Amino acid sequence: MDSSRRAYTRLSVEQRRTQLLASAIDLFGHRNPDDVSVDDVAVAAGVSRPLVYRYFPGGKQQLYEAALRNAADELRMCFVEPPEGEMTQRLSNAIDRYLRFVDEHDAAYSALLRGGSVAETSRTNAIVDEVRRAAAEEILGHLGAPAPGPRLAMMVRSWIASVEAVSLTWLDEGKRPPAAELRGWLVDHFIALLLVSSTTDEETAEVARAALAQENKGSPAGDLARRVTPLAEAVAHLLPPLP
Repeated sequence: MDSSRRAYTRLSVEQRRTQLLASAIDLFGHRNPDDVSVDDVAVAAGVSRPLVYRYFPGGKQQLYEAALRNAADELRMCFVEPPEGEMTQRLSNAIDRYLRFVDEHDAAYSALLRGGSVAETSRTNAIVDEVRRAAAEEILGHLGAPAPGPRLAMMVRSWIASVEAVSLTWLDEGKRPPAAELRGWLVDHFIALLLVSSTTDEETAEVARAALAQENKGSPAGDLARRVTPLAEAVAHLLPPLP
């Protein structure tokens, strides 16, 4: 009996399932899901096609959903950050992890969010939406607003949608600008959206005041304030005179 056969017999049911799923995750992470077959997974794992079906009777669809669940768990963890330090720095750390995931799994991320895949179902859509809801909950937690009103909730969800759209465009543009520059831009957008929403919603204003009061000159919010101040001075003539 050769060494590959001995290795095969030593694997438990759970170990074999984990091996097959790891091979599928790697394939789905670097290729469009429509271009991956059960045969591809079998070859990558070094097993037979019937063996893949023994562990995943649903074939490619079951493998795809399991791989998607794994990716969703990783994406959710991107936004988990200890409640320490400035809010905008925590957000920067989260976006760094998010963009790293997009970079490492570019084909799957693009196929997943653009839709249209033959592997797309109501279940896969629900998994994606779970990530969005979890990300929103984490961000609202960083803002100290776990039970937001409608305007604050919409603001956060609209920013998450923007992050997704920007990430797809970033992939289309050959991952330019550099990820660090893109992360700074996205955090700037969040701060700007928070401040603009504060002008028409008192709850958002209270949340923004409390969160931004903890910032310092070296934080992303402090850096943005430094860059925006000259622009604010340029339009100061538009302000009505003080009574």
